Order: sequence, then structure tokens, then C-alpha cells
Amino acid sequence: MSDNFIFSSESVTEGHPDKVADQISDAVLDAILHDDPMGRVACEVMCSTGLVMVAGEITTKTYIDIPKLAREVINEIGYTRAKYGFDGDTCSVLTAIDEQSGDIAQGVDNALEIRDKNLTEADIAKTGAGDQGMMFGYATNETKEFMPMPIALAHALARQLTKIRKDGTIAYLRPDGKTQVSLRYENRKAVHADTIVISTQHHPEAELGQIREDMIKNVIEPIIPANLIDKDTRIFVNPTGRFVKGGPMADTGLTGRKIIVDTYGGWIPHGGGAFSGKDPTKVDRSGAYMTRYAAKNIVASGIADECQIQVAYAIGVAEPVSLNVNTFGTGKISDEAIAKLLREYFDFRPAAIIRDLDLRKPQYKALAAYGHMGRIDLPNLPGWERTDRAEVLRKAAGI
Repeated sequence: MSDNFIFSSESVTEGHPDKVADQISDAVLDAILHDDPMGRVACEVMCSTGLVMVAGEITTKTYIDIPKLAREVINEIGYTRAKYGFDGDTCSVLTAIDEQSGDIAQGVDNALEIRDKNLTEADIAKTGAGDQGMMFGYATNETKEFMPMPIALAHALARQLTKIRKDGTIAYLRPDGKTQVSLRYENRKAVHADTIVISTQHHPEAELGQIREDMIKNVIEPIIPANLIDKDTRIFVNPTGRFVKGGPMADTGLTGRKIIVDTYGGWIPHGGGAFSGKDPTKVDRSGAYMTRYAAKNIVASGIADECQIQVAYAIGVAEPVSLNVNTFGTGKISDEAIAKLLREYFDFRPAAIIRDLDLRKPQYKALAAYGHMGRIDLPNLPGWERTDRAEVLRKAAGI
């Protein structure tokens, strides 16, 4: 990437069909972790007109009423009327659940059941990764969230769009919606909002002119910094001209289909694994959280202005097979020296990640919309958003 460019990131509201699926998947995970922190969960959801299908592999000692839980999530999002083509009270909920494969389980725990957080070194070494794959984490001092500005603003627009729907500010809004922000960078600094896109589902009698006026006043102006907008900023509101039919009635929703929205908006590479519906033994989830935690502490320490970390795992093996650091020339010390610090101050083995980030507690449904990283808007800060190791890293780096 050159120093001068335009970069775009998108977000979607909690009423987007893929996000409906993600939230149901993570609601199932939270419910199981509430009663059984050692439960193994891989929960996938498909939702379409009048239908929710919940499938996957779950091994747990508790019982969850999945249809009841799915209906509660749907109603909470705002799909409460059959005229939307999808609502929590009348939709069908089908389930197809099996236990986790024994072949996978033996690689994860080697017949070892750990029942508390007091893990011995032998326990940690014995608990292997739940799958192979690579995960990326990133942080930048560009925003207060330590996130790239395009995705931070896109998420903020999506949250604001949902807020004014739920609090009644704009009565004609419906749950589905998307946002997109394109920023112009000069010398790798955001200087101008080139294009802003808001697409929002609405009542059929709402007129496009009124929708545009309301979105600019109630969504864009409260969120986008005034110094980034001028007469040359292009603003598109419902650019097709009409968005009445939305949600699962208009587009089938699937768990894990918004992985770029969930992470860094395309600013860095993505390993390909989704998060929602997976318990933390799945390194798709826990590895991505740990790399974010490490990258954020590196940036918060002042060692680098931005930091990208990649780890990779082999199924059934505790230690990562690789660890790579890229600070894009912003590091006060070399990337190799930072990688050495990470190995010393962070434990990337799955059991250690689960312990250090407290990943066996219910917390995931709140993350299933508006991103898993940079969530300083939540009342309880996720463990991977802490900067509690920044000072020790700064001292260790000698800066």
C-alpha cells in the first residue's frame, strides 16, 4: 500500500441477515458457557424467510432450549412483526446438532479435562489447537479504539443507525442496514471522507428525500468528524432508491459470512476463519483475539504506531508453528525484536490464551454485531482489548 490512497470499509447492522445468524450462534455459545464453561461448541445458523436452521457439533453437560433462544434473539433485534417476512414468534426453528468429533477432541485435550483456571504447565502444553490455520491481529494509534479509521467509523455509523431506530428517533426504520466509509489518506494519514454510504431498510411509505435528510442529520453528522467532510464528499443514501424488503426475507443469512466486518475492515489480511458460534478451543477465535491483544499492547506501549501479528497453528499442537510481526516501518525497535518480546511476554498456546483472556465466560453475543475488535463501547471491556502489558513491554524495549 502506498502512502497516498483511498481505503473503504463497511459495517452492517444487527438486523442484517448474516448478523442475525451470528448473534443466534453466539447466543447459543453464551448459554452453554453460562452453565458449562468446558462445553465444546461449533454452532452454525442459516436463516431465510420464516425459517431458522441451527446445526453443528456441541458437546455439553447442560441443556439449552435452542428454538426459544433463537426466537428471543430475533425479537430483540427488532424482527417482531410477520409483515417483515421474518419474526421471532412465527418463524420455524429447526435443529440438527451432533457431538464434537472424537478425532478432533483427542487433539484438543488429549483425553484431558481441565475443570478450572488453575492450569499447570503440563496442562497448558497438553491442550492442543482445535484446528490448523493462521490468524491475524492488528492495532494502530490512528483512533481511540486502536482500529483503522475506516472500519471504526463504519461501525459507529451502523451502531448509530440502530440506536435511532430502537429509541424511536426515526419511526420508519427497520432492522436491516449497511454502512460504508471511504477515506482519502495522504502520507498514511486520513485527511478526507471521499464517500459515505448508508443503506437502511424502511417502511414502504417513507420517501427517499426524507430518508436522505434524516440519515445525514441523525447518523452521519453525529459520527463523522466535521474536518473530514466537505462539499466534495459523496454521500449515498439508499442508492437503489428503495429498501423495503430486507433481512432474512430478502437475503439468506449464514453464520460467519462477515469476517471482514468482524475484524479490521480489510485493512490487513484475514486468515479466513470466522468467530461466531465457536468455543475458545477453536483458534480461529482465540488466536485472533490473542494477536489483537498483543498488537494493541505493542502500540499502546509506544513501541510502534501500528502493528500486525500473524500466528499459525497445527491441529492438536499447542505451540504456534509460526509467529510473524510487521510494524510497517513504524517500530522504534526492529520487527524481529518485537517478535522476541511477544514470545517472552505472551503465551500463544490455546489453554494459556483461554486462561489469560478469560474466554470461558459468556460474552460473545454482544460481539456478534459491530465488530469483535475495538469494542470500547461495551460496558465490560473484552480481555483482548486491555492494555495492561503496555508498560512492561515499553520498559523491556528500552524506550
